[in-house]
Amino acid sequence: MDIKTYVLAKAIEAREGARSLAKASSRQKNAALLSMAEALRKRSKELMRENAKDVKFAREKGLSKAMIDRLALNEKRIHEMAQGLVEVAALPDPVGEIIRMWQRPNGMTVGKMRVPIGVIGIIYESRPNVTADATSLCLKAGNAVILRGGSEAIHSNKAIVRILRDIAKQHGIHEGAISFLDLVDRTAIMEMLKLEGMIDLIIPRGGEGLIRAVTENSRIPVLKHYKGVCHVFVDRDADLKMAEEICFNAKVQRPGTCNAMETMLVDRKIAKTFLPAMVKRFKDAGVLIKGCPETRKIAPAVDAAKERDFYNEYLDLILNVKVVKDLDEAMDHIATYSSAHSDTIVTNDYAKSMRFLREVDSSAVLINASTRLNDGFQFGLGAEIGISTDKIHARGPMGLEELTCTKFIVLGNGQLRE
Repeated sequence: MDIKTYVLAKAIEAREGARSLAKASSRQKNAALLSMAEALRKRSKELMRENAKDVKFAREKGLSKAMIDRLALNEKRIHEMAQGLVEVAALPDPVGEIIRMWQRPNGMTVGKMRVPIGVIGIIYESRPNVTADATSLCLKAGNAVILRGGSEAIHSNKAIVRILRDIAKQHGIHEGAISFLDLVDRTAIMEMLKLEGMIDLIIPRGGEGLIRAVTENSRIPVLKHYKGVCHVFVDRDADLKMAEEICFNAKVQRPGTCNAMETMLVDRKIAKTFLPAMVKRFKDAGVLIKGCPETRKIAPAVDAAKERDFYNEYLDLILNVKVVKDLDEAMDHIATYSSAHSDTIVTNDYAKSMRFLREVDSSAVLINASTRLNDGFQFGLGAEIGISTDKIHARGPMGLEELTCTKFIVLGNGQLRE
């Protein structure tokens, strides 16, 4: 079977799976998810055995320690993967929810109901846990999923999918609800992206290069975020102790995430008071700081920032620092360099905080809180499939509701159009 025929067959299977899921009750879906969690725990040795093949190949290829760490499975990580399924099972089922209803003058009642999107294709890299996470969210929201993981995790992903499909079938759910492209040939992705009408949505999870390649080649709508160039602006009216804690957390707590701060903006009025201690704390934590000329006058040990640095998503202990004249200059900087992901103001001035909320155009805008809080779990959404910086359909953390769309429903009593 050639690659085109293979991918099409997977998509046809997934559409059959979507029809099966459309009939599944919340109880049936939850029972399947709980059984999947138990099966992952019971078959952990099988998963680790298959994962060892991927780790061995990754080492032979010379992948970085960080990449190998993301790839590796152990008992603890498999338990966490299983627990993620349990947590999704506990979330409210969005499918069938009536969002609102209203009555027309002719007595007809019109409403909007949440329904599954249909078939979702997910293209991702490295972490095998994404296979279980994405499957659980799509299944709970009534969607079939076509998974295409990275070649570096092929054995791990195949083993996880095999377990999940077995359990789905035991619970009366068509196996096509969980489909997996087990080809490492990238042509399979290109064929997948041509299947408009068969696949309803593509979600890429990975580096900027992957997301751009998917977006440029897809005939199917894509939910994406390219990168997280996130800012914290420390206003002259900020509580400086609070500002220090927020900035430190936003950069250092987990620098390799998309919601970590990449640029700290500091109001000129408080820069001389705030920056020396803040810079020292960052440097003590191993942060490399790149500063504007005004920052370097206050903290001479800071490296010089180039203009292109302000566009960077470092995903590392590297930070840009810029002194700005006021709130307006801070928001101008964010409008120029931000990736519309997560941006924070630290201030006790209500009017400024409201301006920042209204005028900064990002998926999450925060007042007196770390950018690291832009996260589905932190927002009370439960698990998430990613953070979208798009403006259409879903923006910000994508939980169960974001994996549904709506349809109009009409309750009539013989009404006709005049």
